[in-house]
Amino acid sequence: MVDPSIVILLIFGVLLLLGVPIGTSLGIASIFAIWYYDYGLAVVGPNLYSSIAKFPLLAIPFFVTAGVTMQESGIAEKIIKLAKLLIGNIYGGLAIVGVVVATFWGAVSGSGPATTAALGVILIPALIASGYSKGFSAGVISTASGLAIIIPPSIAFIIYGVITSVSIGALFIGGILPGLVVSFLLIITTYVVSKRREWRGGSEERTIQEIMVAFKEAILGLIAPIIILGGIYGGVFTPTEAAVVAVVYSWFIGAVVYKTITFKKFLKILRDSVETSAVVMFVVAFATLFSWTEQTAGLIDKAVQAIIGFSSSPIVIMLLINIMLLIAGMFLDAISIYYVFLPIFMPIMAHFNWDPLWFGVIMTINLAIGQVTPPVAVNAYVAANIAKTSLEDIAREALPLIIAAIIGLLIAIFFPQLSLWLPERAGLY
Repeated sequence: MVDPSIVILLIFGVLLLLGVPIGTSLGIASIFAIWYYDYGLAVVGPNLYSSIAKFPLLAIPFFVTAGVTMQESGIAEKIIKLAKLLIGNIYGGLAIVGVVVATFWGAVSGSGPATTAALGVILIPALIASGYSKGFSAGVISTASGLAIIIPPSIAFIIYGVITSVSIGALFIGGILPGLVVSFLLIITTYVVSKRREWRGGSEERTIQEIMVAFKEAILGLIAPIIILGGIYGGVFTPTEAAVVAVVYSWFIGAVVYKTITFKKFLKILRDSVETSAVVMFVVAFATLFSWTEQTAGLIDKAVQAIIGFSSSPIVIMLLINIMLLIAGMFLDAISIYYVFLPIFMPIMAHFNWDPLWFGVIMTINLAIGQVTPPVAVNAYVAANIAKTSLEDIAREALPLIIAAIIGLLIAIFFPQLSLWLPERAGLY
């Protein structure tokens, strides 16, 4: 009889090549293997239910709703206006605004594609109109939007914390400094590329009064992350409760303060939030079933032994794992990668005595890069639709930015305290 692990991977791979959605591919491969090898079809229902019936996962639909609400309330335009006034007429000024605002928006949205959509519809047309190429305009926004899963709150960290039982609050604060390092490297790269191509910011004069007015308009949006993260680290509420607070606060801004949330927009927000959350939970459910199936088929044990047997050096194994993740990020979404690969990586973490929080931050930075690397580049797909350009054009123009993000990944790998210092200082880890 053919090795079950080979059958599972073969079916999954063929379905992906045929263009079947990732969640569906995971589900079909798992259920077929369970049926064919008589693992017990009765486990499917309870497995799917238990995979999503977890209190921390409730944070996902709430953070999604908060992000969509903030987008529809018009706060993105106000923050972009403030950033443009502050950055001014430097090389790559408008593109740098995109990186800066994406860094902030990551502290609201928690989702790379959602951040790309929220900022891209405003900034990408503006960048193109200012003379930036379509590929670079879409590339800088889609790459910077990957920061949304590194800067807290992060849907990716919630998934990682649920799988590994690492404190989600500690993961959130652990992602701040590495996220800022990656953001800084993207800003420097954007400036260098823009200077070489003579792309400058706006030439209009700005006054202190204009900046103060813009700051006043944006202040309620700017303090949203402070309320959310301050409440978590101050022990006022859990990450899941913080997600609920984020929804209430974003509704307050949109409906009461700015009065931009109409009943029609309310229905749109609910629809978009439900659609996004349903896709996430669908993938979580079938990815969990796939993880159970690969464990039962013995695939995990074989993979662990193969990786550990490759080298006795923890640095070599760490670099190997990150190469695997970079490649996986080209074909799979972040949630699927967590569920497919973490069962393999967790024994390796224990073998080399790696800190799981540090590893979680590294893995998440890696998967943020995957959101802009073809062929499955979710951020780039969103940006390509907005910019009316090809994925190949974005990939080519975004290459310097991807390299900058990889440098940030290497810094996080070789300097663990970058991820651990804040959680330790806050007493969360």
